[in-house]
Amino acid sequence: MTEARSPAGNSFGKTLDINDILRQLPHRYPFLLVDRVLEYEPGKSIRALKNVTYNEPFFVGHFPHRPVMPGVMIIEAMAQAAGILAFRTVDIVPDENTRFYFAGIDKARFRKPVEPGDQLILKATLGRQMRGIWKFATVAEVGGCEVASAEMLVAPGVVP
Repeated sequence: MTEARSPAGNSFGKTLDINDILRQLPHRYPFLLVDRVLEYEPGKSIRALKNVTYNEPFFVGHFPHRPVMPGVMIIEAMAQAAGILAFRTVDIVPDENTRFYFAGIDKARFRKPVEPGDQLILKATLGRQMRGIWKFATVAEVGGCEVASAEMLVAPGVVP
């Protein structure tokens, strides 16, 4: 983990590389959908990156004539970014018995297709925590344009 600095030298957020992300999320290839965390502030927000490549396994069948990233995979990428923020907020490095589970989704919208070569910027903002349920506002962007958004509910859980 490093702390990012503006050109003036002011701190504006922490970053995570792939090794940090692998310690935070239980997901692995082909289901790990966050390549880098560009910045985050525990308890507030996160901005992460997913490089979308033609080698993604879902492009073989979705769609062979014009590859488009499935909307459910975009939702999952936003949920993974929210999960990293949740773990960083409670300052926990999960082990095989610790998880945050995707508990619900509201107001999901898809605005533009995501294609190979796109850089998907994943944003999540913590809205509130109530009775162990965390609510996040999430957005995915490509080239500064919103391609998807959703409100997500995440709940901590212990693996039996």
